[in-house]
Amino acid sequence: MNTARGLHEQGSPLEAASSSAMATADAFAGAQPLGGSPDAHRVAFQPSTRYPDVAIEILDPSFAKYRLYSSAVEQFGTGMRWAEGPVYFPAARYLVLSDIPNNRMMRYDEVTGHWGVFRQPSNQSNGNTRDRQGRLVTCEHLTRRVTRTEHSGKITVLANGYQGKRLNSPNDVVCQSNGALWFTDPPFGIAGHWEGEKATPELPPSVYRLSPDGELQAMITDLAGPNGLAFSPDESKLYVIDSRATPSRVLWQYDVGANGVTLSNKSKLFDANGAGALDGFAVDTDGNLWCGWGADGRAGVSSADLDGVKVFNANGQPIGFIRLPERCANLTFGGPKNNRLYMASSHSLYSLYVEAEGAV
Repeated sequence: MNTARGLHEQGSPLEAASSSAMATADAFAGAQPLGGSPDAHRVAFQPSTRYPDVAIEILDPSFAKYRLYSSAVEQFGTGMRWAEGPVYFPAARYLVLSDIPNNRMMRYDEVTGHWGVFRQPSNQSNGNTRDRQGRLVTCEHLTRRVTRTEHSGKITVLANGYQGKRLNSPNDVVCQSNGALWFTDPPFGIAGHWEGEKATPELPPSVYRLSPDGELQAMITDLAGPNGLAFSPDESKLYVIDSRATPSRVLWQYDVGANGVTLSNKSKLFDANGAGALDGFAVDTDGNLWCGWGADGRAGVSSADLDGVKVFNANGQPIGFIRLPERCANLTFGGPKNNRLYMASSHSLYSLYVEAEGAV
């Protein structure tokens, strides 16, 4: 166990941060419109004019109850280079996500429909989550750290090293009900200059747990490329994707001890069974895993056949598929009833109302 290095505040408030009682909601209210910003990767999208939307495929009869007959895939923002890390803030009904290569974070306001820049530069942020106090927690590639945006807009560094060595490039993060943060730290962001700054790893790829009192502990160190992670609804299991596993990407599951800390009984829940690009995912209250999907880049594979979201039940059986015109890297549930699936997909943000609710 090691205390997270650099637990301090840095005076970098959000551009439009407010210190009112609405705190986080007001701190994020100042997203600016894109205006003349470069939007070289805008994707034209035409929603389905017929119900049910043919983009929503039932692979197993058990998925039928999650499909809303009169709901279709919608696009709300486009022009990003690589969309990642969506997180929803229910108090003010908006969503924040990362555009890693463009070194910015975007914001979609569910009430006004406003789409614009939330933070730029963003230190090439990737995964995001909310903590138990409703604060934004962010994985940053460029600075190789995990940060928290306070209600005032100031940024607190939660972790940037372990045992005297720098983290690689924190990738995705989740908050446990006890307030602990779990995050993955693969070397993806330091492998080149596209999503960070090229550097030699100082630590093995790992999954870390940051306790509420600031103690950092490496929990998993035997995965080649730990990526998306989430807990089961009752937090008895931790799911972690290894996107460098061969011959296919794998979603591993671990039993979580009664203390909420220890892990045991590692087992494979499912793999991509070929070229599927398992990445980020979200879990609903029934225990289903809604997984970002696409092609993993191997030769001879059509991305158009794989792009979207693939849904697995708690036993690892594929039950549904949502086809998208772009590869989906990560997703989250949101909306007033937590039944709106937001999908961060390459250049665009898509959504779909479903008859399922997010577990968090």
